[in-house]
Amino acid sequence: MDRRSLLAVGGVALAAAAGSSQAHATPAGALGRERGRDTVRFNVISDIQGDLRDFGRALDDMAAVNPRSAGLAVAGDITPRGYDAEYAQVRTELERHSHPRDVAWAIGNHEFYVPKWRDPDTLSQDTWPNNTTEDSLFRSFYRFARRGTVHAETSFGGIPVLTLGTEWYAHYHDAKLWDEVWISEAQFRWLENRLWHWSRRRKPVMVMTHHPLPNTVSGTRNKLYASDYLQADRLLSLLGRHPDVFLFSGHTHWDLELSDWVVRRVVPGTANLNGFTVVNTGAIQTGYRDDGKGGEVAVGGAFNQGLQVEVRQDAVVIKARDFTRRAWLKEITVPLSR
Repeated sequence: MDRRSLLAVGGVALAAAAGSSQAHATPAGALGRERGRDTVRFNVISDIQGDLRDFGRALDDMAAVNPRSAGLAVAGDITPRGYDAEYAQVRTELERHSHPRDVAWAIGNHEFYVPKWRDPDTLSQDTWPNNTTEDSLFRSFYRFARRGTVHAETSFGGIPVLTLGTEWYAHYHDAKLWDEVWISEAQFRWLENRLWHWSRRRKPVMVMTHHPLPNTVSGTRNKLYASDYLQADRLLSLLGRHPDVFLFSGHTHWDLELSDWVVRRVVPGTANLNGFTVVNTGAIQTGYRDDGKGGEVAVGGAFNQGLQVEVRQDAVVIKARDFTRRAWLKEITVPLSR
């Protein structure tokens, strides 16, 4: 069961500096590269979970502030439950607003919640999986994302964007598990190959995944997120070898106002003493913070957050955005090693 409600349709912290900006709305294009400069800008959001109104507001704000965006990455929980009709609603809302041509979709745990429902109006966890097959859930995601695997590579203005995802819904395979992530040998080999490919070409790599890795960004030292990956050490060892990898994770919904929204994670044994960068994506639907008791508590008031990323020749600038207030929350510049 989801740690919240099914009805709800070592890291080292980096210092962050606050900023503010506004821009007039213009149609979003697919160019992404600022004329006369080698800066590529794109946006990252996650956890729409049926909050289509806030999704639309986020799209409008991103188009206003970043009208030449090279792409949009959505780090999972695209839908509240994974029904085809819910995917269709997201697609319809996307098309109602200006948005980049290139969109990179990652799969999240909410994409696997259809089996908990007898029908779209009747929650029935006692009869799980309610005649829903695991394969049908993946097929629904593939049709929506317009590809045939959970992992994929996209280019945002020449910047490689890799999306990762679970290849099991764990409860089908082990009754003691629910939302834990399992990655196949093939996906691990693919990731390792692509990371080395771009490292040799001195390109920073943007990696999108729904679930956070332990002991990284906000919330990941909380017991709620201690065991999201069945192979966390292996994934960390692959990412930790590359100083110019940027991992973006959602799932927690933890507030981007928190100090550990961006961290450098050093992985022992990788010979990379600088670590790699991990970034919390915030969330479109509902924000959370630590409750001081080993759990979490919802953030009061309107909540609708995401990121703008600027890739320059020598650094990556990451900006946290409040889409409701149309205001920057903070930003950080991460120098590249090349």
